[in-house]
Amino acid sequence: MPSSPSPHADLAGLAEVYRDLHAHPELGFAEHRTAGIVAERLRAAGYETATGVGRTGVVGVLRNGEGPTVAVRADMDALPVREQTGLPYASTARASDGEGREVPVMHACGHDMHVTCLLGAAAELAAHRTAWRGTLLVIFQPAEELGGGARAMIDDGLYERFGRPEVVLGQHVAPLPAGFVGLHAGPAFAASASLRVVLHGRGGHGSRPETCVDPVLMAAATVQRLQGVVAREVAGTSTAVLTVGALHAGTKPNVIPDRAEMLLSVRTFEPAVREAVLRAVERIVRGEAAASGAPREPEITRTESFPAVVNDPAACERTQRALTDALGAAHLVDPGPATGSEDVGVLADAAGAPCVYWLLGGADPTAFASARTFEDLEKAVRSQPSNHSPHFAPVVEPTLRTGVTALTSAARAWLAPAEGTDR
Repeated sequence: MPSSPSPHADLAGLAEVYRDLHAHPELGFAEHRTAGIVAERLRAAGYETATGVGRTGVVGVLRNGEGPTVAVRADMDALPVREQTGLPYASTARASDGEGREVPVMHACGHDMHVTCLLGAAAELAAHRTAWRGTLLVIFQPAEELGGGARAMIDDGLYERFGRPEVVLGQHVAPLPAGFVGLHAGPAFAASASLRVVLHGRGGHGSRPETCVDPVLMAAATVQRLQGVVAREVAGTSTAVLTVGALHAGTKPNVIPDRAEMLLSVRTFEPAVREAVLRAVERIVRGEAAASGAPREPEITRTESFPAVVNDPAACERTQRALTDALGAAHLVDPGPATGSEDVGVLADAAGAPCVYWLLGGADPTAFASARTFEDLEKAVRSQPSNHSPHFAPVVEPTLRTGVTALTSAARAWLAPAEGTDR
């Protein structure tokens, strides 16, 4: 099991913070309550604290003598998902989304755990500032799920105002067994592109389809054809994921609507594959519209886009040594590249600094107790609720203890040791 943080890391208190954040999730660029809790705790720990960075972001700076500047980042926003975990601290929150619709809100991706772990690490590092030198930059980022939070903070002068780091560190909770972390050097998280597609038809009475151009049929044919992009247009040695996550059309069974809207997500690692997939999407959408006799060209809009997260190999090696020392070699695994996406790489790219971003196990370890082979382990992982599921919720312990320990030890690996102390 991971080594215990010092008594300064109030794990019981942090667990209460986590449950509170989980019960009160907020959507991207609306994380006002969360930001207030973060700012209050950072100030109490002695950090220079700024709020409203990139709209709702929070930045804490702890200057502790000459030495490197190290950035550690956590994201704060939740998702429009109705929680079904049955936990006593489950969210019942509802909010207005960016298009004015009232939606349920849940921390279905674990950002509440990210925030809590970084608050614990920030307090731990502040309490032991006699052991290190340098500047600690803790970044609580809004709107990761919208793909714009990192860019918003950069555009608001993040590094000009608070200093440019030599490394950007962070972690993301995942359905690995709690107590484990997973670090992969090189391309670690996929690039993401999201698109909105509007198909135009000609509406009318459901009893007279011959007088209409049915956008529902057009959308269905398009969805079916899009599934062939990865299967038939991407080489077997490359990776791509194309998901149609939403399809909206019509209001009544006997009315053929005049439009259908689809929301698509594309994940890739290689820029050339990304562009090839996006070109194929556009070709298919326009082709199906033409084949259906659409009265208007379809509308294709890229709504979100951010690059792959590439973990610097040398920086990973340095960080991995610290994680191994703190957690034990048996609790550090290489999960390979993940097809999920993250905008933390935008922060590293803007700083011209290496990125080291790892997975934090959050699944109940007892679910993995009977695993005897790698295949058993994979089966157990697949049986766990995934991120973005209405059933997703990390176990509080040992997830919290491990996350605080990992962030603290990784940051210490990059900060300068105080004179007379070991790293």
